[in-house]
Amino acid sequence: MKVYLDNAATTQVDKEVIEAIGPYLDEKYGNASSLHSFGQEAKKALENSREIIAKKLNADPKEIIFTSGGTESNNSTIKGVAFANKDKGNHIITTKVEHDCILNSCKWLEKQGFKVTYLNVDQEGFVKLDELEKEITKNTILVSIIHGNNEIGTINNLDKIGEICKKNNILFHTDACQSFTKVDIDVKKTNIDLITINSHKIHGPKGVGALYIKKGTKIDAWQHGGGHEFNKRSGTENISGIVGFAKAVEISNDKDLVQIEELRDYFIKKVEEEIKQIKFNGPRKDRLQNNINFIFRYIEGEGLLIKLDDEGIMASTGSACSSTSLEPSHVLIAIGIGAADAHGSIRFSLSKYNTKEEIDYTVDKLKEKVQELRSISPLWSDENV
Repeated sequence: MKVYLDNAATTQVDKEVIEAIGPYLDEKYGNASSLHSFGQEAKKALENSREIIAKKLNADPKEIIFTSGGTESNNSTIKGVAFANKDKGNHIITTKVEHDCILNSCKWLEKQGFKVTYLNVDQEGFVKLDELEKEITKNTILVSIIHGNNEIGTINNLDKIGEICKKNNILFHTDACQSFTKVDIDVKKTNIDLITINSHKIHGPKGVGALYIKKGTKIDAWQHGGGHEFNKRSGTENISGIVGFAKAVEISNDKDLVQIEELRDYFIKKVEEEIKQIKFNGPRKDRLQNNINFIFRYIEGEGLLIKLDDEGIMASTGSACSSTSLEPSHVLIAIGIGAADAHGSIRFSLSKYNTKEEIDYTVDKLKEKVQELRSISPLWSDENV
């Protein structure tokens, strides 16, 4: 049996998405900037897709800027806002549990003379709102806080963070790559100035994402060229990818989310009943429907991952973008997990395509492989049970 449980890294492209993309690779291959009929056909598809994605956020279509994905959107936000607003201040606030593209963009800005505060989170991964308020200064120009955490599934409260930012007249950005279409975001009701979203986490194609930029937000373009995307992001638009992204948004639905959440809770319950010396990471509620993160003590997560892969089960030791790193997860360290335990973590992330039979098979194999690895671990003994 093949069981794919790494959907936080990327998802299977939905067949409806593949069908929607097809014509724009073959028959309708025009450049959306061209004036001829092929170009105008591509332009029409581009703007229709923009409307679909904008509607999901309750935004104006002109507030949606297409990019190559979440990493580009996050880089463009952090750097574009910083340089556009340096006359106001040079201070940015983010958290210790952000995606690497946010953290590394902030580290780069520090080399350019900007100041960055990295907020602590609590043991479940939630940002500490009192600490956020305390760290705001007259020089603060941007707060960037992840919505749904990619490793432990924590969903931060955008309403409360937005209120703090609005009160202090500070721009607020959130990375919603993991939460988009899973958790409602309404930009008319919540004070958010910039939102990063992408396609391949929601059964769309890779290599395409978007950035919501609220009207009037001061941001410099980070990629220059022919002035595409309202002069915010130059480069020929990836029409087939954008059409696929929009179709993935269009077919997303609550029924699938309910099914995924039920499977998630079933998986968690079975693991906690059948395997000892484990730790569940992240919150029990206010959690992404598809996210499960466990520490299996006295073994290495990488070793367990290989054993599971041998049985056809695909999961992750953390963020896919840093899965080759030997360093313990910065997210787990930030929530107070020791390095030894952090190395024993596995992230399982579900999709609408997973079944109860797959979960049963996975838990059976997981129990078997954990016992096998512990039996050869110098740290394990029967006294640990």
